[in-house]
Amino acid sequence: MKMDLLTNDTEEIIAYQEMIMQLKNHIESILKNYRPVMNGEIYLSSEDVCGLLHISKRTLQQYRDDNILPYIQIGGKILYKESDIMTVLEQNYVGDKTDRL
Repeated sequence: MKMDLLTNDTEEIIAYQEMIMQLKNHIESILKNYRPVMNGEIYLSSEDVCGLLHISKRTLQQYRDDNILPYIQIGGKILYKESDIMTVLEQNYVGDKTDRL
């Protein structure tokens, strides 16, 4: 029975290392984007909402000041219900102009 010597340069080892790196990157991505569900609701941070709506922090502040987006403030932390954001988007949806004829 012949045993081959496995080194870091062996094709099989290189393939395993690549798979491990891909798995590591995937796990890091999941952890970065993970939003725990509390009582069936997902709460988003200001950074999450800015990214979701493609707006600046200043614009988000203006939306809060103008009561456009509902929010929860606990101490200095501000959170947004994902369902509230979706409701506001749906309520402000403007369809194709041909829909109104």
